[in-house]
Amino acid sequence: MLPLTLSISCAFMVVLLIITTIRLSRERRQAAEEKKRLEQKHESALDLRESQSRRLLNALSDPFFLLDPEGIIRYANSPAEELFPGGSIVDRHLDEVFIEERLAEPIREAATEHRSVTTQVILSQQSATLGNHEQAGETAWLVDAGPVEPGNPDSPLRVTIRNTTAEHHTDQVRKDFVANASHELRTPLAIINGYLENLIEGNLLDDRDTALRFLKIMGKHGRRIARIVEDMLIISRLESGEASTLKLKPFRLERCVQDVVERLESVITEQGCTVELRMGNPKLRLQGDRFYWTQILFNLVDNALKQNPDSPLTVEVGWKETGDGLAIWVSDNGVGIPSADLPFIFRRFYRVEKHHSQVEIKGTGLGLSIVRRAVEAHGGAIEVTSTPGEDTRFEITLPLQTIHRKKQNKHPLETATTVVSQPEQGSPAG
Repeated sequence: MLPLTLSISCAFMVVLLIITTIRLSRERRQAAEEKKRLEQKHESALDLRESQSRRLLNALSDPFFLLDPEGIIRYANSPAEELFPGGSIVDRHLDEVFIEERLAEPIREAATEHRSVTTQVILSQQSATLGNHEQAGETAWLVDAGPVEPGNPDSPLRVTIRNTTAEHHTDQVRKDFVANASHELRTPLAIINGYLENLIEGNLLDDRDTALRFLKIMGKHGRRIARIVEDMLIISRLESGEASTLKLKPFRLERCVQDVVERLESVITEQGCTVELRMGNPKLRLQGDRFYWTQILFNLVDNALKQNPDSPLTVEVGWKETGDGLAIWVSDNGVGIPSADLPFIFRRFYRVEKHHSQVEIKGTGLGLSIVRRAVEAHGGAIEVTSTPGEDTRFEITLPLQTIHRKKQNKHPLETATTVVSQPEQGSPAG
């Protein structure tokens, strides 16, 4: 009886042990699965957080870098990669990527001194270019570098580089505007004051002929000051947002051009020039501010005459309707504009000082700047091309809504030429 009981007890213990082993095995498996699930969940959360961080950093418009204490780039967002095309910059040393020393210097300073450094770097056109930001003239970059954990020498370094070229150029234009305006006003004022001093202190008032000659010179320079001030007020209004209050009314474009030619008739006749109208539609009416369009066309024709003071030329003013709107152009066959000057001629006070004839070109330097601003205020754009000695062409493109359709007859697109003013003798210079 005892052996049977013992056998049963042993069997029971074996079964219990097996059950316990199975249970423990199942619990271990469940625990391992739970651990794996938690690890996967944690990894997914980390991946999600990293993905969100990357998307956030890639959404930045400025290049962003993370460098380890040895100066190795460990992370670069999309704008940073675009700044240095030609391969990944991650896992490369700072000195290998930032070839331009002036950009690398503030980053090294921040890494060495374990502090934030912010500085603006101006690169000339001859300097090493940065990726797709290559452009003519100076470029400006704001470099902001500093440790992620201030005070920790082992902290990674964050670096942000911002392209501030537009702001730099705007500030430069402002400074140039003040300097040039002061110079342009000071010169005629000095002349007027000089002649006044001669008249008063030189006892020349009794000399009628001399006094009259002095007064005529003073009047000439007084009118020059008035022209400069008027041009400055016009461009100030256009740039300050007053262009939104343009007095938009329909007017005949041909009559506007005729008014401009009449104002310049004495200069046209003196220089022996020909002004032609090439019209796609002679009765075309513009919906715009006639005051500003008179300024636009006057400045363009006047510019052509000033560029060619000693040679007869043909100036052509034309327009034609296109599929997208209207094209208006002013062209001439004079000495042209050097290609080096073309990108800058719409800047305030910028003047092409001399041409092949070595004749200094006079003017306020604001005319073409006013032209561009006034055209843009009407929703248009202006471009210029020039082949010296053959053709210089300013072309304005305007949207369809600037054409006034009311009571307008239909005309063929084939152009018609009207000679407005022509010298009695001679032919246009080639």
